[in-house]
Amino acid sequence: MNGLCLVQLAGKRDPQLEAECLAWIESVLGERLPAGPYEEILRDGTVLCRLMNKLMPGCIPKYNTSGAQFKMMENINKFQEMAKRWGVPEIDVFQTVDLWERRNIALVTQCIMAVGRTDA
Repeated sequence: MNGLCLVQLAGKRDPQLEAECLAWIESVLGERLPAGPYEEILRDGTVLCRLMNKLMPGCIPKYNTSGAQFKMMENINKFQEMAKRWGVPEIDVFQTVDLWERRNIALVTQCIMAVGRTDA
């Protein structure tokens, strides 16, 4: 994982790293995630909110499971806030549009990896 920073700084996606992130999330949640493209599994923020609730029980007491676009983006914002509270450095936290608009999925992966490292 030492090459992680170089890969992420270049903005290049790493399918292997994305698969590792999903596998880690599944192990933390104790369940299989739905099939589909990486960014679509994470896009509405519900998986990310559930992840943080497993790491810090009750930290996101309410998140949206359906609704308008802004409701799903609120989920992403809640995850970002809790990731920072968990100890993830600000520089490793992606912007909401990076995930929602699929602008920088590599940065989303970097953030999830940082959550995992902080957990260690």
